[in-house]
Amino acid sequence: MSATILEGAPIAQKIKGELKAQILKLQDTLPPKLVAILAGDNPGSKFYAKSQQKDCEELGIGYELKQVPDDFSQAEMVCVIDELNNDGSVTGIILLVPVPEHLDARTLQAAIDPIKDVDGVHPANLGRVVQADRTLAPCTAQAAVAMVEAAGVELEGAEVVMVGHSEIVGKPTALLLLEPLATVTVCHIGTKDTAAHTREADIVIVATGVPGLVKPDWIKPGALVVDVGINRVKGEDGKTKIVGDVAPGAEEVAGILTPVPGGVGAVTAAMLMKNTVAAATMQAGA
Repeated sequence: MSATILEGAPIAQKIKGELKAQILKLQDTLPPKLVAILAGDNPGSKFYAKSQQKDCEELGIGYELKQVPDDFSQAEMVCVIDELNNDGSVTGIILLVPVPEHLDARTLQAAIDPIKDVDGVHPANLGRVVQADRTLAPCTAQAAVAMVEAAGVELEGAEVVMVGHSEIVGKPTALLLLEPLATVTVCHIGTKDTAAHTREADIVIVATGVPGLVKPDWIKPGALVVDVGINRVKGEDGKTKIVGDVAPGAEEVAGILTPVPGGVGAVTAAMLMKNTVAAATMQAGA
């Protein structure tokens, strides 16, 4: 068996295409504008910011990178967020992580106005996921669910195993998949035998940050496997490469498999644009 590879780019382009009409309509009321806050000079965060800016420019969304010194205090960071919360021209705010060690990212994210929280990490937006409200749900969780839906697998009654229980991927993804009546099991570091669970699953979603954690013999033949992991590792040649949380060889067992790179990541970026437009739409209506 050789798995069908479910690429993220076509799904991402479809999402972006559906946003264009909404963005055009907003130009006469409240044009969407996303501001990313960067504390310090983290190279990974700056790369992510450039990617965000490119997506925004492609769709006609305003974008600003607000970079502040890495020695800004928690109180100073909250002041920056408050200014953006009170700026009527700013419709979306995202805090780029990781932040310097002396800052508390969770507290800062909670300081963002929920209606401007396009990352979907404010407690209010995380709470709405319990009610299956995806409007401003975490981007990666939305992307994982979108990949499952694009695969065309019947969700009602399906056995789903979510490997990983983070606040922004594992938990919200599991909650969103409960709504269409999938039977969802969540495995994590305390699970005694994760493989025993994944071998019985019709759908396996993996988001742990552990390269190659899920081995081919952990997968039920013909299952859908969604690999959310993005890990930078050094190959035998000494060069850095991107790998997922699913080990090589899974493509010989799975029925459908998302690649890394080129899978969930592309859809996650599109979901940030979707959330940005949704936030602006709500503010325009309010």
